[in-house]
Amino acid sequence: MEKNIMQPRFKDSPHFKNFWTKGNGKQLIEFSEAEVGFTDFEKFAPYFYDVDRIGDQVVRDIYLTKSFQEASRELEKYIRNGIADHDAVPGSIKEMFSQTQKIPNWLDHDLLRSGAELCMRSNLDALISLRDYCLMGGYDYAYLNKPLIITEALKKGAVKRLSETLDFWVNVTRYNALEIHKKGYEFAIKTRMIHSYARLSIKKHYKEWDTENWGEPINSWDMMATYIGFSLVFLHSLHKLGNTFSSNEEKGLFHLWKYVGHLLGIPENLLPNDKKQATEYFYLWTSVQPPADKDSILLAHSLLNESLENPILKYSFQKKNLRYLHISCTWFLLDAEVCRRLHIPEIPFKNAFPKTKRAVNQVYDRLVSRKARIEKGNKDQMKVLSDYLNITQNSNFH
Repeated sequence: MEKNIMQPRFKDSPHFKNFWTKGNGKQLIEFSEAEVGFTDFEKFAPYFYDVDRIGDQVVRDIYLTKSFQEASRELEKYIRNGIADHDAVPGSIKEMFSQTQKIPNWLDHDLLRSGAELCMRSNLDALISLRDYCLMGGYDYAYLNKPLIITEALKKGAVKRLSETLDFWVNVTRYNALEIHKKGYEFAIKTRMIHSYARLSIKKHYKEWDTENWGEPINSWDMMATYIGFSLVFLHSLHKLGNTFSSNEEKGLFHLWKYVGHLLGIPENLLPNDKKQATEYFYLWTSVQPPADKDSILLAHSLLNESLENPILKYSFQKKNLRYLHISCTWFLLDAEVCRRLHIPEIPFKNAFPKTKRAVNQVYDRLVSRKARIEKGNKDQMKVLSDYLNITQNSNFH
């Protein structure tokens, strides 16, 4: 991790100041009662140049020594069955599975369950939050998006990218999904391999990668920020949409993503335990990220137009209406300044849908039992995932 000593280079830039004094950053501080500052910056900054060494070595030892299909079959065998005494496997494989199959002493299964229940209970608001706040908001951070652009995410298309993100999110947020050999655990390990494979490919084939400014591709600090998106930003979005949650559900959500991050090889001291810690960590990370650039705008518009390209809805007017609703939610959930940087179109009555949704949620939460909301949310989310997987033809990560 030895590199030039980094500074919070954008801390005096308008985009950073406005976010944290006027925009969603200010709301996050109020929401979490965080105490932000740069006292701990030097503790976190080296992770801009840190990567998942174990995962990278697994990819070198398996995926770069045999065909992709062979490597995938071998890895799936270890994920689903463990490593037998007679298996002659590289040391990197033993190291990775030793790390992921050792239950951390901090793991609390009751909290994992509470976190999963909040994800399910929030029903389609969860999917709106992931898409219109977490994903779209992430596009405002120019350096974070460089690996996406270089690995040609735009060519793959937003439908496929959304399908993969949804497949991962749903499968790691169900009951007992993260137990060893279960489906959520499998998704975490495979996602870890994708990150390492992409990182090694970028380092090998993209000679223009600017490590000093952009950090290592898919570095540990960027990974921390991504998973804060699944916890802090997700929770804030649910709050803005009028959802309520108990302190136990809130703790559970952070606990769940802390464990997912652990399985993905993110250093443990980068994984926040609560919204206060997450906001303070996120504040430091945003100080090294410039605002949206032309690549960010391309990614944002690919996501905006996904509704028009997606064949799930049959008629043109349905697709246009869905696009309008997502644009409405984006304007409602993100800062106006961020929306303008990403060139999100201005639309009439843009607050009508999200404000109506918020009002309905406040009534629904009082009238419908928690158990019924969890069951319905799980069913509705699984239906959306099934629709996406049907149109993308397969649910694997190849």
